[in-house]
Amino acid sequence: MRLSIVALALLLAGPAVAQRPPAAAFAPEAEDPTTFPDFPGRDETFGFCAACHGFKLVAAQGMTREQWDGSLTWMTVRHAMPELEKAERDVILDYLAKAFPPKAPEGGRGGWRNPFQPQ
Repeated sequence: MRLSIVALALLLAGPAVAQRPPAAAFAPEAEDPTTFPDFPGRDETFGFCAACHGFKLVAAQGMTREQWDGSLTWMTVRHAMPELEKAERDVILDYLAKAFPPKAPEGGRGGWRNPFQPQ
């Protein structure tokens, strides 16, 4: 009797397990640099940033060049991001500042404030 209950439970569970979506359905969508603003330095910036996190995270930010520079410094100090040569850093900062400028007026009250922006 006990064996037939276990067998019945396995038979009933089989179709439910088979109906689960494949793991690939939960994988993050592949990102491609061509889906982001086409300014000089896009490919270099995409390659550098996407090595550690999704580039959509970067694209969702909006900062001045100085704020982007502070963010790179913060990631270097806090998360052991490799130091960039000055020329590389300038290319990346120029791209970020042009492609993803501030989204809200600085200073003043109200507006959206980036919670990850160095203060």
